Amino acid sequence: MTFSMDMDLNASPVPDDDEQQPYNEPVEAEYAQEEHVESAVATLRREREERRKRLKREQQDDGSRLHSQQIRVDYAPQPKRHSRIKEAPQGWLDCPAFGEPIDKIIPSKVPLDETFNESVPPGKRYSSKQLVNKQRKAGREIGLVIDLTNTTRYYSPAEWTKQGTKYAKIACKGRDAVPDNESVNKFVYEAMIFLDRQKHSKNPKYILVHCTHGHNRTGFMIIHYLMRTHVSCVAEAINMFAQRRPPGIYKRDYIEALYSFYHEVPENMMIACPPTPEWKRPDDLDLNGEAKQDDDDDNGDPEPPRNESEDKIITNDDVLGDEVPYDQQEALRVLCYKLLEMPLIRGHSQFPGSHPVSLNSENLQLLRQRYYYATWKADGTRYMMLIMRDGCFLIDRNFCFRRVQMRFPHKSLEGLHDMTLIDGEMIIDTVPDSGLKRRYLAYDLMALGAVSKTKLPFSERWKMLEDEIIRPRYYEKNKFESGSKSNPLYKYDMELFSVRRKDFWLLSTVKKVLKVFIPSLCHDADGLIFQGWDDPYVTRTHEGLLKWKYPEMNSVDFLFELTNDNRQLVFLYERGKKKLMDGARIAFTDDVDPSSIAGRIVECSWNKEEQCWSCMRIRSDKSTPNDINTYRKVMRSITDNITEEKLLEEIDEISLLPMYADRMQQAHTKMAQQQRRRLPPQC
Repeated sequence: MTFSMDMDLNASPVPDDDEQQPYNEPVEAEYAQEEHVESAVATLRREREERRKRLKREQQDDGSRLHSQQIRVDYAPQPKRHSRIKEAPQGWLDCPAFGEPIDKIIPSKVPLDETFNESVPPGKRYSSKQLVNKQRKAGREIGLVIDLTNTTRYYSPAEWTKQGTKYAKIACKGRDAVPDNESVNKFVYEAMIFLDRQKHSKNPKYILVHCTHGHNRTGFMIIHYLMRTHVSCVAEAINMFAQRRPPGIYKRDYIEALYSFYHEVPENMMIACPPTPEWKRPDDLDLNGEAKQDDDDDNGDPEPPRNESEDKIITNDDVLGDEVPYDQQEALRVLCYKLLEMPLIRGHSQFPGSHPVSLNSENLQLLRQRYYYATWKADGTRYMMLIMRDGCFLIDRNFCFRRVQMRFPHKSLEGLHDMTLIDGEMIIDTVPDSGLKRRYLAYDLMALGAVSKTKLPFSERWKMLEDEIIRPRYYEKNKFESGSKSNPLYKYDMELFSVRRKDFWLLSTVKKVLKVFIPSLCHDADGLIFQGWDDPYVTRTHEGLLKWKYPEMNSVDFLFELTNDNRQLVFLYERGKKKLMDGARIAFTDDVDPSSIAGRIVECSWNKEEQCWSCMRIRSDKSTPNDINTYRKVMRSITDNITEEKLLEEIDEISLLPMYADRMQQAHTKMAQQQRRRLPPQC
């Protein structure tokens, strides 16, 4: 056998012809006959052949193992997956499904979708379909569902919306807290709007309200609705709900919250709370035997308790009242414009209240031409107040509405005011031995019972304010306190603030106002207001409504901003847009960091010595600066520099005019009569 010297040693060895024949001789004989010597090439061939065979065997083994694994994956029985069974809420199975309607509102427990069927026996099931069928059998069609649960695990809202039923989610915690006031406002508004649209329908639809069991949160919301639309007594509303959805609200903290919110004290100072229903199983009670809170709270730990000491600190910068839904605020804005007989431009609604202009040497002459009365200019916060049957709404300078719980009875003391609009300012009095007291000084009435009064002279509006708004509150309070009225349980003292009418006086009394009255006030005052006695109510800027400030108190409200290199930018408004006041500078006291108030409204007085503006305070009640025209009038007033002495000299001359002399004689007679029946300073 010969080999070529240039053979490829990396190629697999190819056997010669004689290697195709089997080798029959025994190995032992071969080795016995002669010693076999293997060449290097033969060794290489043998090792490569062995390696080839070994690789082939390994591939066969791998294929067999892979096939075996494939069989196990494809054909071996899979272990059964056990999903967690969704359990119905505690006490839900035996809880009655729903109650009787209350003014087209049906209280109900939460319906559960089919994913709960494994834990709910067929006879106990209560799905949205079953709910609708039950109500239809009773002749009631559901048009709105309000879901108060604090979770989304019970059903999908699509179960309602796909059949054309409106769905509203107002998530309310079921643990350690009653629904917050903003949620209550949203619920009441949703219910009122829906039912109002059903008034003229031949087949009005119903509202279905549910929490987990349809008693505590559901009852809490429905009672709020009743108190703001139909009923005037908490006990009556609680009993009404209990009759339609026995046993009613059975958690004491919910009942206590209702009495507190509506400023009522329960009869005999005792709160009647029904026992826990039987369908509440023993493990649903706490260690004191009281009902546990509903278990659908997805938001973790309860809120920490409020610090009561913080609640006692009150300032003019406090945000008063509770937020209302956006749609309700828009509707109230439209209503205000209608009551003021103003055209409404949607999207551009502005605060419509009347604004005075600064007194200067030119408009001072108006006091000689028209009959004026004077009052002090309180350093408080401006609010208009819209009184509705469902609540009282404070309207700030940003034309934002917030609800406060107040009571305004009719002159007859039968029923409450509705669609009545007044104007005034909130001040904080420092009362000896009593501390700080918040008080609303009402000084004008623009609408009464949906009827605009803006065209009436101020003298008539001011009198109506006393007769229709202030005096009835005072009389009713006295009747409640004496127990002579059917509802002696309402406590006016629990309201957020008291209300009184602001006094106006003849011009001849201005000196006494400045020298005696203002120094004796329990709150700050920074000047005088001169009101035309025969003027109609003029919205926004009223050129005939004059304000005089102590010269050092004349001020402008600027928008203050800073650049990246801490350069001051001072803005006013011109035609609704920011106008940069070139060269203007605001000086701050050492304890104020200008960067902390960038982007806010700053009230400033003019520092003549430093030729710059000095920061007086931050205007938390405003979001826009003064208009450029207001700025010019203030600057005119600063330039004219009408001091207190100069003002009194002018008024002494004006008071001698025949126009004033005749009216003063008549006014003195009327004021003497009023003094004899003068009201206490507040109610």
